[in-house]
Amino acid sequence: MKIQGKLFLWLAVFFVIMAAVYGVWSKEPAGTTALFLAFGLSIMVGFYLAFTARRVDVGAQDNRDADVADDAGEIGFFSPHSWQPLALGIGGALAFLGVVFGWWLLYFSAPIIMFGLFGWVFEYYRGENRTQ
Repeated sequence: MKIQGKLFLWLAVFFVIMAAVYGVWSKEPAGTTALFLAFGLSIMVGFYLAFTARRVDVGAQDNRDADVADDAGEIGFFSPHSWQPLALGIGGALAFLGVVFGWWLLYFSAPIIMFGLFGWVFEYYRGENRTQ
């Protein structure tokens, strides 16, 4: 993870330099804003990866003498399938359609969003995945 964190932090440096150069030469606000936003995203991801790398074990990708087989095995825990993102997507689509067709559509989309969000947050506390 240390390598990935450094990659994103160097990418952030590249984005901020390119944003400054692009902003001075083009005087176009949309592209300059997009490059500064890419800088912000790269900083967030790079900081997260660098911060997490201090708390986890060293991976094979951080060792220069490692073989490919050294990184084999279980990587971590990944969530099983879930229907809750579908509910959130439908609710979010209806909410954004409410901006176009009328704010009354939010009365129908808000419960769908709340149902999907509640179900997604608490999906490990019921059914076959419940911890005891």
